[in-house]
Formats: sequence, C-alpha cells, structure tokens
Amino acid sequence: MIQRIQSVFLLLVAIAMVLTLVFPLWSLPQLPGIEGSYELTAFKMDRFSGSGEINETVSKWYIGAIAAVVMILAIISIFQYKNRTRQMMFNMINSLLMVGLVAAVFLTTNGLVSTLEVQDSGTYQIGFWVILVAMVLNMLANRFIRKDEALVRSVDRIR
Repeated sequence: MIQRIQSVFLLLVAIAMVLTLVFPLWSLPQLPGIEGSYELTAFKMDRFSGSGEINETVSKWYIGAIAAVVMILAIISIFQYKNRTRQMMFNMINSLLMVGLVAAVFLTTNGLVSTLEVQDSGTYQIGFWVILVAMVLNMLANRFIRKDEALVRSVDRIR
C-alpha cells in the first residue's frame, strides 16, 4: 500500500495539512495608520500590539477544520488502494476542499485588509504555500491512480 507512488503522494498531502495546521498562514506587519500587526493561523487571527502582546484573538476554526478534513480524507484514501475508483473520488473531494481552503484563507485576509484600508496586503506564510503544494501532490496521486487503473484494464483485455 505505501510502496505505491500515489500512496506516498497522499501521505505527503496528509503531512502538508499537518504543517498547515501548525505554521502561520498569513501575516501583516505593523504599518503606519494601523494599530499593531496581524497573524492568521489555521484556528485564529491574532492582533499584536507594538510590544508583541496579543491584543485580540478572533477564531477562524473553519480553516483548521477544512485542513483537518483534507488530512483525514488523504489518510482514508491511502487505505482504499483496492478500490481505485473510490480512491479517485476521495482525491477529487480533497481537491475541492483544498480549493475551498485556499479561498477561505484568501477571503479572510482580503476582508481584513479592506477593513483596515491599507495598501500592503500582507505576506502569505509557509502554512499557505504548503496547501498549494498539497494540491499538486493530490493531482499527481490521482494521475498515478488513473495509470494503475488503465494498466489493470489493459491486462484484463489481454486475458
């Protein structure tokens, strides 16, 4: 099961989602005209004072929940190696959820930037970029699953 390349890709997707849950997704440094700096993680958005203390925390649990569901679906998909059709279905759902995750992060950060009315849009951190890497890994896993399915069908035609 893990010796198949698509299983390795799916395992890397799960690891990438763990990294998304652990590392910050976005940050906005202290700029003239705003009080403090901001940092978005998978579960909350913190506003820091100039001295580095947390002034305000807003829950963003939905971002962490989507990332956790993606991680769980990737792990479930690894163990569906006997049913490649179901495995591809899980991966397609995962792809949609990852697009939703990127959209949720993007809309959350842009909403804050437009509320603050600042020119700088902040910087996306490693937690965000890992989501995009996971999307590519998920697409590669689907490609190799389809290759396996085509190989099995061609062998069945020979018999």
